[in-house]
Amino acid sequence: MSSRRRILLVEPYYGGSHRAWADGLVDHSVHDIDLITHDDQFWRWRMRGGAVTLAEAVRADVAAHGPPDVVLVSDMVDAAALLGLLRRDLREIPVVLYLHENQLVHPLGPDQRFDEGLALRNWVGLVAADAVWFNSHFHREAFFAALPELLGRPADQRHLHLIEGVAAATAVLPVGVEVADLARRPRPEADGPPLVVWNQRWDHDKNPKVVFRTLVRLAADGVDFRLALAGENSRIDPREFAWVRSELGDRVVHVGALERADYLDLLVRGDVHVSAADHEFFGIAAVEAAAAGCVPVWPHRQSYPELIPERFHADCLYGEGELGSALRRALVHTEAVRSRLRDLPSAMMRFDWSIVAPRYDDALAELALRSGA
Repeated sequence: MSSRRRILLVEPYYGGSHRAWADGLVDHSVHDIDLITHDDQFWRWRMRGGAVTLAEAVRADVAAHGPPDVVLVSDMVDAAALLGLLRRDLREIPVVLYLHENQLVHPLGPDQRFDEGLALRNWVGLVAADAVWFNSHFHREAFFAALPELLGRPADQRHLHLIEGVAAATAVLPVGVEVADLARRPRPEADGPPLVVWNQRWDHDKNPKVVFRTLVRLAADGVDFRLALAGENSRIDPREFAWVRSELGDRVVHVGALERADYLDLLVRGDVHVSAADHEFFGIAAVEAAAAGCVPVWPHRQSYPELIPERFHADCLYGEGELGSALRRALVHTEAVRSRLRDLPSAMMRFDWSIVAPRYDDALAELALRSGA
């Protein structure tokens, strides 16, 4: 079905998981995809004012290469504003909104206050777009569960009557992950105590404090392990990371982000992947670790239950207050648990771009056909 089309992908926060998604789609799609991007900084300004400069870039691309068949924008775009600015340029060209996250149910940091305006920008973008795709079922359900409270606040002219229709028109398309890169890397022989991998973004919503405190308690109880701290860090003072390094000393064998090849090598050397995240709408880092053969120790919440088949839940997911016991079990009985999870890496192939990209391609081609392109 996926005849070749011209797609504009508009990503104002071109970094981290947003960049991985955009670049992966460009690399694996059958369509011709042009990227319109801004740097991955000042995310609030990107949402509030980025539509103006993004519209300029889209207009220049259309002038140089002709109109696209579909425009695909991420949740960091004020989609309604972008469509208004480009009303003469895009005309009937369909626009898809892809939600990596949203500002309605994203957990707030210690010094943050809920920004109703940004949450409403997400909602109005859903209303304005021709199609809306979420990166997980959990994400879609969490967003629409929280909407009535947000839209019930105004004194009049509430949008509550629109929720059901907008929700029914949405779909779920996961982020593609380079799982095949990991499948081609054999796991080396064990060369020491189990290696725990923590590879998430260094921020409050990933809840590193809980993970680190649990690891320090296990070390004090005599549980043997090593720890690798990967992931991106944009913080000036990541004090919990300095604390865990001080407490665990030589057990910490790596700190900091890695080049792709070195990162993949770290994952296939890893034995256990741990998370206590309060925010995970998809989880690229978790998918990568499970595909590499790490034993997942993940909370039974957020998107984690849908990342792995249900038959693996008992060995991989823990309930409230159970992180310590789950992590201890994974570290003390690593090989026994891994033997029960031997099919898990192959199960993660469903997220590989070779599987996911054709789903995007078909959906984009169908939109183009419906619009007569």
